[in-house]
Amino acid sequence: MSLRIVFLGTAASVPTIDRSLPSIVVQREGDILMFDCGEGAQRQIIRAGIGLNRRMVVFITHMHGDHVLGLPGMIQTMSLLGRDRPLQIYGPPGIKDFMESIFRTVKFWLSFPVDVYEVSREGVVYEDRDYEIYGVWAEHSIPSLAYALAEKPRPGRFHPEKATALGVPKGPLWSALQRGIEITLPDGRVVRPSDVMDPPRPGRKIVYSGDTRPSEKIVELARNADVLIHEATLSDELAERAREEGHSTPSEAAQIALKANVKLLVLTHISARYSDSRILLEQAKKIFPNTHIPNDLETIEIPLPK
Repeated sequence: MSLRIVFLGTAASVPTIDRSLPSIVVQREGDILMFDCGEGAQRQIIRAGIGLNRRMVVFITHMHGDHVLGLPGMIQTMSLLGRDRPLQIYGPPGIKDFMESIFRTVKFWLSFPVDVYEVSREGVVYEDRDYEIYGVWAEHSIPSLAYALAEKPRPGRFHPEKATALGVPKGPLWSALQRGIEITLPDGRVVRPSDVMDPPRPGRKIVYSGDTRPSEKIVELARNADVLIHEATLSDELAERAREEGHSTPSEAAQIALKANVKLLVLTHISARYSDSRILLEQAKKIFPNTHIPNDLETIEIPLPK
């Protein structure tokens, strides 16, 4: 089961020659899950080779322009390319008014339905058969959400030799046990899934902070995550300015990763003042060594737990 993060845009506030505005895509099998949609996101999607007519859900963290202004252009591009699948958009209060004003004032033809949902409380925002998207309120200058993609536990490994030893014939009864259903054999014996299967295996988890100050809510959201994607807009030397503007420094993001026991910390939302991001990386690594700062269009594959 493939799970891949594509960093479409990693800049903060204004684009640079090397970094586009915030947008991250998680590809899970055939699903495209987009987190934030800065200006020019559709061009980055095309450059990354991500299809624009696939099943797609967009999650907006907050209503600052660098995180949301890419939606109109992306939707128009999708229509011009003949998209026919529905598009779902989730975001904080204000996202509906924003999209309605675009559709009312910018005259372009829509080739597909667009459904917009406002998130008003913490918890499960979106649920699929195999995963859930959770949202909690971050600490920023306006209402802002942090999101977690959490896969549901997978069934444990099935042991055919145990089923055979218990007299379970191969076929539908094996399938039932693999689906977690206990069975009764013709002689009246009950065989439970735990008799022939290992315990459930944990799924993978990716957390995206959006714009935020260090937050205990994000610590809990990111607990034991495979990847925490956390903003680090300003260096440690500008910690006071970061506090005033509702942002985080590399050391503050690293402390969150350390407390949450994540496997990998990825820093993003890099201010245009840093043409060389190594200073930010070095500051974070002093606290959390397994830290990375991606370039635009870089990808990270998340392997399945064994």
